[in-house]
Amino acid sequence: MTFNKSLVWFRRDLRAYDHASLHHALTSSAQVYCVFVYDTTMLEQLARDDRRVSFIHASIAALDAGLREMGGALIVRHADAVEAIPALAAGLGVDAVFTNNDYEPGAIARDLEVAARLEADGRAFHSYKDQVIFEKDEVLTLAGKPFPVFTPYKNAWLKRLAAHPDSLAPFAVEPYASQFAAPPDSSPLPSLAQLGFDPVDTHVATGMDGAAAIFDGFLERIEHYAAARDYPAVAGTSGLSVHLRFGTISIRHLVRTVQAMLGYGGGGAGAPAWLSELVWREFYAMILFRHPHVGERSFKPAYDAIEWESGPAADALFAAWCDGRTGYPLVDAAMAQINQTGFMHNRLRMVTASFLVKDLGIDWRWGERYFARKLIDYEMASNTGGWQWAASTGCDAQPYFRIFNPVTQSERFDPDGDFIRRYVPQLASMSRREIHAPWLHERKGAARGYPAPVVAHDEARKKTLARFDVVKAAVTRP
Repeated sequence: MTFNKSLVWFRRDLRAYDHASLHHALTSSAQVYCVFVYDTTMLEQLARDDRRVSFIHASIAALDAGLREMGGALIVRHADAVEAIPALAAGLGVDAVFTNNDYEPGAIARDLEVAARLEADGRAFHSYKDQVIFEKDEVLTLAGKPFPVFTPYKNAWLKRLAAHPDSLAPFAVEPYASQFAAPPDSSPLPSLAQLGFDPVDTHVATGMDGAAAIFDGFLERIEHYAAARDYPAVAGTSGLSVHLRFGTISIRHLVRTVQAMLGYGGGGAGAPAWLSELVWREFYAMILFRHPHVGERSFKPAYDAIEWESGPAADALFAAWCDGRTGYPLVDAAMAQINQTGFMHNRLRMVTASFLVKDLGIDWRWGERYFARKLIDYEMASNTGGWQWAASTGCDAQPYFRIFNPVTQSERFDPDGDFIRRYVPQLASMSRREIHAPWLHERKGAARGYPAPVVAHDEARKKTLARFDVVKAAVTRP
């Protein structure tokens, strides 16, 4: 064995199976400790009722229980990770710290600092690919450059997977459980109150078991995914986004399962459609890694010249959007969903983002930051990618002149108004014909108190096309 003692640092990989860094630590060390850090540099930016903390807290308890079944346990710290990891490594006398790669700019900077401090103490730092199948520069064009467009990336991704099927091989943990070290103390896991947070309903099952149950349920209806995924009133999506975000389920397990299904002709049209969505997630992770500026600026520099609305009027419109008071029922229902549950259906993420940017003329970064505060499954790469797609400022984005009509989107994807009625109860008694645009119909009792539209879509569309003239000028300038 290479090391006498090692420490595995869990972050967004909260499971005790098919785990890259845990596997490598166990197979190269005589004793392995495990740690999770409630990083105060992140937590201090969150509200007391942040759903992500409740999800993590429950999933940490499940992870600790899973490790204890194998003879290990989880050490938990509530501190600045940059300080806590080197200090714990020194206190335990470990030779190396093992963890899994993270691709967000802040996480990369944090890991570089931790690695430098460990090296100064004579300890090694090893980080592995775990949350994606292919990372960084593993999928490139024939010219050796990153793909700026999704479909060629997806084709190259699938080709690489066919050439390297071992990319899906699981990283075994349980066979090496004898290498787990007993924790240095038996202190109980901290409560949410001790962390400074309030318990909040996550509206989704937590931990490894919760993820497995959700996936099993999805497999029973995956064949309908391609057709059902756009309709928010039905259970058409996998429901696994938060589990992928925090690694309570293995991406290799998901892709292995779907690949096996495709191998025997199962899964209908849904299986390849869902696999494509998993590839989108990796595409955006690659874009963020190669182009970290997309977290703050447009992927296409020319689009930074756009002048967005500002001032008190824009502030009022943004508040109406955040609160679900725009007067467009599908937009308002979607915002009620995110505010009440911490989740928003993917079709509705596109609709609400397009409405904020192209109907209200508000900077996409305002909406991205709001989603970052509210979404339980918030993932920087996917969120910035999705917002820049809707705003037409990103890589492989929709053209700037493609502007979703919130009424026709409502009529198409919530035809009976069931989703709207669930989240905008004052419209519950309106007919399926009236509910998508109540201002066009007599406003009877149930609709009283529902606001009129804050903007007229047709007029807003003209303003948006004019707003993007500066981009056309920049692109066509000799």
